Amino acid sequence: MASEREVFGLSGPLHLTNIDWNNAHHRRSVAASLVEGVYILERDRQEKREGSQALAPPWWEFFHFKLVRKLIDDVDFCIFGAIYEYKPPSSHCNDSIVSIDGNPRYVIAFRGTITKPDSFTRDFELDIHIMRNGLHQTSRFEIGMQAVRNMVATVGASNVWLAGHSLGAAMAMLAGKTMAKMGNFLEAFLFNPPYLSAPIERIKDKKVKHGIRIAGSVITAGLALAARGKNPRSRSEDPFSALSAWTPSLCVNPADHLCSEYIGYFEHRKKMEEIGAGAIERLATQHSLGGLFMSVVGKGVEAAEPLHLLPSANLTVNLSPSNDFKQAHGIHQWWRPDLSLKCSLYKFK
Repeated sequence: MASEREVFGLSGPLHLTNIDWNNAHHRRSVAASLVEGVYILERDRQEKREGSQALAPPWWEFFHFKLVRKLIDDVDFCIFGAIYEYKPPSSHCNDSIVSIDGNPRYVIAFRGTITKPDSFTRDFELDIHIMRNGLHQTSRFEIGMQAVRNMVATVGASNVWLAGHSLGAAMAMLAGKTMAKMGNFLEAFLFNPPYLSAPIERIKDKKVKHGIRIAGSVITAGLALAARGKNPRSRSEDPFSALSAWTPSLCVNPADHLCSEYIGYFEHRKKMEEIGAGAIERLATQHSLGGLFMSVVGKGVEAAEPLHLLPSANLTVNLSPSNDFKQAHGIHQWWRPDLSLKCSLYKFK
């Protein structure tokens, strides 16, 4: 039996009857709904809901999108992503290929982990790859990445949005970073992406929290210098600066321990600049302690760039109370009309 959360007429953003593509809340809400559409596509497949019984179509049709293609995992054949095309009524726009008034032409969306037997094993395997900084080596990511490459090559980067939630946000983030390194800066909406680190953000005492972060930055910067000594080529390479022009929309909830560290990650960078320690933080923010430690004490092999590290972002923090972790981590929160949000722009310089 379908849950209420799967039914658009019960849980979707029905208040968005007219979309203003220059309105940040509208853009975020539509992107989140398209991600939810991928979740329901897979649930429809698992529950064998077809035709008029399928629950997924309203999640994109309400906003005048058409499902162009499902992205299928080659291991368990689950649906992990979808490509949507914006097809508004003829009265709303002309047939121009160029996106006008801020609307996308295509959206590529990726879902997160589904805790159901038909997909959980493969999803959990991908979650482990994220923790090991190995998502880029998986066949699911390559399928999604190829879809992004093909779409950008066909219609141009300005006509493509990326969107994802949780595991799917990690997919979208890695795809966006990969494209940005080639000079293609895609609009992206990353909902509750995982940030793997000690839960410093949960410490209530601000002085203690700030002290721990400063100590971490000093140690990380020191290890980064040591790693550079073992790998001279890395001195001239600065992928962070190359990515700094890409500014995805990053949506996190402080009650979600899987993504809340992004709040401290960006706030700490700003504070380090204010106290005159910007050079230390500029070096530290590009690395993770775990990866650097393995580089320095290991076999001299440079660690893979941690997925969660972002140079720049439009950070949106949901300050609305959450009843539990499930609500704080869920995708549904991002289209509620009564959200209490704190929005900040962070640019890596």
